[in-house]
Amino acid sequence: MICYLLYSGGKDSTLAGIILKKLGYKVIAVNVTFGLYPYYKYAEESSKIAGFEFKTLNLGKEFLEKIVEKIIKEGKVSNALNIIHKTAIEEVIKRFNAKVIADGIRRDDKVPKLSESEIRSIEDRYDVELLSPLRGIGYKTLRRLVEKYLIIKEDYSDFLEKSDYEAEIRQYMKDKGIDIYKYFPKEHKQSRVIGLKII
Repeated sequence: MICYLLYSGGKDSTLAGIILKKLGYKVIAVNVTFGLYPYYKYAEESSKIAGFEFKTLNLGKEFLEKIVEKIIKEGKVSNALNIIHKTAIEEVIKRFNAKVIADGIRRDDKVPKLSESEIRSIEDRYDVELLSPLRGIGYKTLRRLVEKYLIIKEDYSDFLEKSDYEAEIRQYMKDKGIDIYKYFPKEHKQSRVIGLKII
């Protein structure tokens, strides 16, 4: 069975994909983009390393502009990131006719994160299955699994070549002359998978 995995190329989404492969799914990694910057290429590189088929999901510049307006209006990014995540899931269902969709959201994540009722609503409306293999896993366990299975590059958001949708949002806002540090934390570390250990 095919599982479409929302994929940034980071440690969380890669571990989720590895678990799904172990469960017998054919994993297709889907990187969310707005089509303005070629950041997807980093996720594509990581997906090849992990052995996942790769696709992009372009939500478009108009959608990005609405997201940025929301961030500026609310003075925070959390609601906007949740909207992107939910929209991405629904668009994967529609564009790829997906029946099983997964993400790399873990227990300790605050955003993006769908509520149980939102998950059930999407499953019922579209007759699909939504999977979050890391949802019950905390940071300590995740760190141990990463050390065992993955080779990662980790750095602050401003310096890491990465493919999550936050990267494109930040770059777009910078290009518009907006001070991103009013909305995003300056010292936020992220990861990108650059190799695998024995699996």
